[in-house]
Amino acid sequence: MAVATVQALQTTPVKGLRVVARQAVQLTPTGAREDRRFYLVDERGRMVNGKQLGMLNEIVAAYDDAARTLELTFPDGTRVAGAVEFGEQVATRFYSRPAQAHELRGAFSGALSDHVGRPLRIVEGIDRSGIDRGRGGAVSLVSQASLGALARVAGADTVDSRRFRMLVVVEGLAEPHEEDTWVGEQLRLGAAVVRVRGHVGRCNITHRHPETGDADLPTLDLLRHYRAQLATTEPLAFGVYGEVRVPGRVALGDRVALTAG
Repeated sequence: MAVATVQALQTTPVKGLRVVARQAVQLTPTGAREDRRFYLVDERGRMVNGKQLGMLNEIVAAYDDAARTLELTFPDGTRVAGAVEFGEQVATRFYSRPAQAHELRGAFSGALSDHVGRPLRIVEGIDRSGIDRGRGGAVSLVSQASLGALARVAGADTVDSRRFRMLVVVEGLAEPHEEDTWVGEQLRLGAAVVRVRGHVGRCNITHRHPETGDADLPTLDLLRHYRAQLATTEPLAFGVYGEVRVPGRVALGDRVALTAG
């Protein structure tokens, strides 16, 4: 493998809201602590995200774990901020799986509901975070080389990495999709060690612009065109996911390399 480094780190404290750049993250067995800490549910308790509600990409969330405060910034400049305090315990559905959670008190849910035009509640999971694959997928990763390959298929100059909502973007790989070969291997990211467990199958959320939420790029059609026949752990794969074996800090410019384990 060519010398590779961390080009970008991207998180959001609230699953479904816009991902934002980070200079560094502290990886734990459940991922970056500030990443997908909270998620959104509808009036029936079902988790919702940008796949159903593209306008969620317009909202930026900031979370201070030490102070336990959350701030939401809306596209008109309105900000809703306050302490993270629990209301009632609620039964939710995270995709098809049942999950217990606490609804957050304060103005957060009302502001989110007003923005999307339907009732939403923001919750913090009791037995899980808002990361899709739980501990087994606490880290997600894609290479800049793969983004370049997709851009060429799309006939575009670039494809914004935020569209794929991955925690880590890697630069310096010699070949597009070289990260596909890492499944089953152990990877050092800065001071952390990750076991790569599978390929990330993509969904319609990647069609949406990472800031406006508009459906503006047929990513699934593009992936189907040049990656549908590959032997990947999930269909229409783009990037990989893994579990944190050794917690540690990961920062921009840190080396990314396979390691024995």
